[in-house]
Amino acid sequence: MTTDLRGVPIFDADNHLYETREALTKFLPDRYKGAIDYVDVRGRTKIMVRGKVSEYIPNPTFDVVARPGAQEDYYRKGNPEGKSRREIFGKPVRAIPAWREPAPRLELMDEQGIDRTLLFPTLASLVEERMKDDLNLTHAAVHALNQWMLETWTFNYADRIFPTPVITLPIVDKAIEELDWVVANGAKVVLIRPAPVPAAVGSRSFAFPEFDPFWARVVEHDVLVAMHASDSGYNLYANAWMGNNQEMLPFQPQAFRMLHQSRAIEDAVSAFICHGALSRFPALRVAVIENGGTWAAPLLKKLADLYKKMPQDFLEDPVAVFKRQIHISPFWEEDMGALTQLIGEDNVLFGSDYPHPEGLAHPPSYVEEIHGVSDEVVRKIMGGNLARLMRVPDSVVR
Repeated sequence: MTTDLRGVPIFDADNHLYETREALTKFLPDRYKGAIDYVDVRGRTKIMVRGKVSEYIPNPTFDVVARPGAQEDYYRKGNPEGKSRREIFGKPVRAIPAWREPAPRLELMDEQGIDRTLLFPTLASLVEERMKDDLNLTHAAVHALNQWMLETWTFNYADRIFPTPVITLPIVDKAIEELDWVVANGAKVVLIRPAPVPAAVGSRSFAFPEFDPFWARVVEHDVLVAMHASDSGYNLYANAWMGNNQEMLPFQPQAFRMLHQSRAIEDAVSAFICHGALSRFPALRVAVIENGGTWAAPLLKKLADLYKKMPQDFLEDPVAVFKRQIHISPFWEEDMGALTQLIGEDNVLFGSDYPHPEGLAHPPSYVEEIHGVSDEVVRKIMGGNLARLMRVPDSVVR
């Protein structure tokens, strides 16, 4: 790929911040103090949620982290030598201010050649699954995180960094209240977990009509919904086959679990379509982030086949709904050209996953992975599509 990126607005759909120790605790109401804590376990700091130590993220303080792009060769070439995870990750690095604060991050983005980015939390992805049987605590913890994010990063920094506040859905009125609050404080995008919504008994789809008041408010506010990879609770199914109750450990992957890593997002998108929310709200915009894109082709094939056999179960053609409202930021090593042909050139988004080890060390190098499309389409993928979805101008004034 020889595309000249000079003058091309680069809008990264998948950057991350590293939370500080106080991110989940500073604004937690007094009645919930202690629900989240940090403890010493054999000389290492771990996060404890409701009295249970989590290994979800090995170093939850993020003082020392894997270097950005540490796994690039692993994802590009595989692991023919059978190296250990430690060998692949290499020597860790100390977290820099740009991963913790907005002003240094903006300076780093200028150095990298990134105009704008969505900015996702990292540690936050463990919260909801570990609190799902206490709905009020879940809402309180998510709001506490959002308060910290607003104080530390804002929800719109210089019209270039767009941190993504989290919305949890168990109590619909509280979800609407949180949505109104984050939008009033500048949010242009919200992060919603791709998972069934916990209830007092069991769980249910976020696309059932009971959630329509929430989706109606999302459309009213005209904000983008991002569904980023998270702990969606699907480890339960893998554990049933593996014979243990181990929690999700994203930095300790295992072959059987990796085979099914796209189940949560495939089910989430399927629920949006099959349960009718996208048809009832055709203006709703959904961006699927860091969930890959290889699941899209088989899902579209199955939807087309089911629509042929059971049209009465759909409000409209499910494939058309998908292509109208679902936008995908695939893994950088996947075939972007093929995905573009499958779902449309307006529906594919560039996302680097910086500064995570599985992401790209230099985000604009993503363009080198795009093959089989025109320069115009490359420009859409690298920023134009997301700018349109976010309702912001293509270019950035610095």
